[in-house]
Amino acid sequence: MLKSDRWIREQAQQGMIEPFCPELVRAVEWNGQMRPVLSYGLSSYGYDIRLSPVEFKIFRHVPGTVVDPKRFNPKNLEPVELHHDEMGDYFIIPAHSYGLGVSLERLQVPDNITVLCIGKSSYARVGLIANLTPAEAGWRGYLTLEFSNASSADCRVYANEGVVQLLFFEGDPCQITYADRQGKYQDQPQRVVVARV
Repeated sequence: MLKSDRWIREQAQQGMIEPFCPELVRAVEWNGQMRPVLSYGLSSYGYDIRLSPVEFKIFRHVPGTVVDPKRFNPKNLEPVELHHDEMGDYFIIPAHSYGLGVSLERLQVPDNITVLCIGKSSYARVGLIANLTPAEAGWRGYLTLEFSNASSADCRVYANEGVVQLLFFEGDPCQITYADRQGKYQDQPQRVVVARV
């Protein structure tokens, strides 16, 4: 069953999402004025998390290399500079490229819940696709977020603003949680974590 705002709020008070915003934020004060933001916080049946300003990396072509999830070469990623202007803090994802960021919020998923991370429509409408990824029962840490710029133009992705929505699904209790089996992405720091085997 998909969990509602009431349940998400109750679980957040027990540490499921930190920091937690109990309402959907669409504008913030900046230089004495209200500035619109890509919404973040609690919605009716989900929670919009923010992109951390700490780190963002894009894939680059390294001649003679192939991206391999079993033997990932960190040289295939390069850091992207955080920019600032009156619209906010942002990273730029070049046209037809792929980038990795990290969530501002830390999650601690209950043992009977699986979380799906889906893209926001404002980004989808400009060609930025967030990969659909799960956070399994018992997982905890900062999510590494994956984005593909499918458009023919460079795209801004805003830090400290909503970037993906989390949907929380309750199931029958599982026999072994992600924490129990010591999953390879458990306790991720607020840094980009590359593919592991």
